[in-house]
Amino acid sequence: MKHYTPENFALTESVGFKLTKARNLVIAEMDAALKELDITSPQMGIVLALQRGLASTPFELSKLLSVDTGLMTRMLDKLESKGLLERSRSAEDRRVVNLALTKKGLEVAGELPNIAPVVLNARLRKFTRAEFEELGRLLDKFIGE
Repeated sequence: MKHYTPENFALTESVGFKLTKARNLVIAEMDAALKELDITSPQMGIVLALQRGLASTPFELSKLLSVDTGLMTRMLDKLESKGLLERSRSAEDRRVVNLALTKKGLEVAGELPNIAPVVLNARLRKFTRAEFEELGRLLDKFIGE
């Protein structure tokens, strides 16, 4: 089914525009809430992925978080300079860089479950449980999962 045609397409009413606007709102609110921890919402994704064992290399993080490798390198440099993570070469394959959170990085990761839900719940406050579940289902369908 074609939902858009040249005649009915309006930028500010398109799904892409609304998804981008929603993403930007969440990022701005999350960044404000994370200011005290001195990390950004994209950096939060890296810290949580490492803490939860979802990824352990820059390439795995790039795939998981849908971030190009150049930007990932810059974000990892920033987190390393803040003392939150460390890089090491793989003993099996010197081309592979392994990542691990430092003690400070683990402390920051431990604070994130106290911050992120507050931000997300505030944004979702007008949703019923059923609407929240439906939003998740529709987003999964949209992204093909």
